[in-house]
Amino acid sequence: MYKSGMMTLFARRLLLSLTILCAALLSAKPLFADTPKTAAEMKSSFAPIVKKATPAVVNVYAARVQKGVRNPLLDDPFFQYFFGLEGGTAPDRVQRSTGSGVIVDSEGLVVTNQHVIEGMTEVKVALSDKREFDADIVLRDPKTDLAVLRLRGVHGLPVIELGNSDAIEVGDLVLAIGNPFGVGQTVTSGIISALSRSQVSSSDYQLFIQTDAAINPGNSGGALVDVSGRLIGINTAIYSKTGASVGIGFAIPVNMVKVVVASARQGSKIVRRPWFGARMQPVTADLAESLGLERPVGAVIVSVVDKGPAADAGLKAGDVILALDGQPVDDADGFGFRLATKAIGDRAELKINRGGKVQTLTVRMDPAPEMIPRDQRVLVGRWPLSGAVIANMSPALAEELAVESGTEGVIVVSVKQGSPADDIGLQKGDYLISIDNNDVKTTRDVVALQQERAYYWSLVIRRKGELMKSKVGG
Repeated sequence: MYKSGMMTLFARRLLLSLTILCAALLSAKPLFADTPKTAAEMKSSFAPIVKKATPAVVNVYAARVQKGVRNPLLDDPFFQYFFGLEGGTAPDRVQRSTGSGVIVDSEGLVVTNQHVIEGMTEVKVALSDKREFDADIVLRDPKTDLAVLRLRGVHGLPVIELGNSDAIEVGDLVLAIGNPFGVGQTVTSGIISALSRSQVSSSDYQLFIQTDAAINPGNSGGALVDVSGRLIGINTAIYSKTGASVGIGFAIPVNMVKVVVASARQGSKIVRRPWFGARMQPVTADLAESLGLERPVGAVIVSVVDKGPAADAGLKAGDVILALDGQPVDDADGFGFRLATKAIGDRAELKINRGGKVQTLTVRMDPAPEMIPRDQRVLVGRWPLSGAVIANMSPALAEELAVESGTEGVIVVSVKQGSPADDIGLQKGDYLISIDNNDVKTTRDVVALQQERAYYWSLVIRRKGELMKSKVGG
């Protein structure tokens, strides 16, 4: 009797548990309700983005012929007899470069990196549909490492949509499209790893997008696109000890690309950018404390040029620029980038910190001026500077030459290859500070000193901010 009662109670409890479980299963959401049920739902792909963007991404092939140099050994009868060599000149060599580009205008305007076509004289562009076209170099902009090409005899080409690099965020999905190692058009995916990266390349405007989408040699000039297929950057550099991608690549923000393209469309050979008329430096932790800032951000003004846009706006040495038109300024490089994306003739709003108080000022976007006549001179004669072309410096000339900006002094515009100036190592962009202990202020000063005769000449030049002294033979 006791065992029978226990079995009946157990059976009842088991039946009740099964009933509750079945009811719960029938009313609950299926375990795999969110998994795809059809082929369309199962397909998760970047293919639509790739189909939209890749027709406007091209491969760039550049070349130049390097003339053979005279080798004295080739004139030796011994070498001519035993090796069948004739003449004294080595054969010409062809130097080649491979990269990528992006079509930004249906009439054949293509953006690529300046370093892809630097020094090159012949450029060909291959489209994604295998068509090839000769291209002319419309504009070179070493300051941004960008160049613009125009394809000959084309129209109605596919164009990539330009996005807004100020709207992107760390963590956004991106695709890198280009021609790595010359293997052909390739697509890689990743995310935006960081923004506003500086000290990446030799360009003047350091505010790069960092991505872990694989970028390799040959990708330079290619497209970095968002998930809508819009261009957000031009791939330009990688960090690698091997030359291959290690997941740290950099792209020039598209908002800078827009400025360069606009200049090319206007037929300009150079990019005209606003001139601020002030020298700045980053805000260090010690400087932030002395200025009463909560943290070391912004660009502090060191000096202001008289009658320049900064001076006219009321800016003073010691002011810290915190934002330009609402965009935060992290450092001096960031301010330079923001300023360079503005159009000449506009006005910009600056948020500054002055003595611990935040103020707002308005500054004009004026072009770089030519404060004094450049008075360009070609140096000739029997002295170490022969073969150099010099001019009086001005902000406008610095913009044209894409060199260190300045407001006064004598700058080397160019140096003839094989000349005495070339032999002593003089370079484009060097400032002549003094010659034989005579300070140099204008090109007339240099020409006057040229008349003197000396066995040795002492020179002081400034190169990239550093003074260099040397004594050279006359």
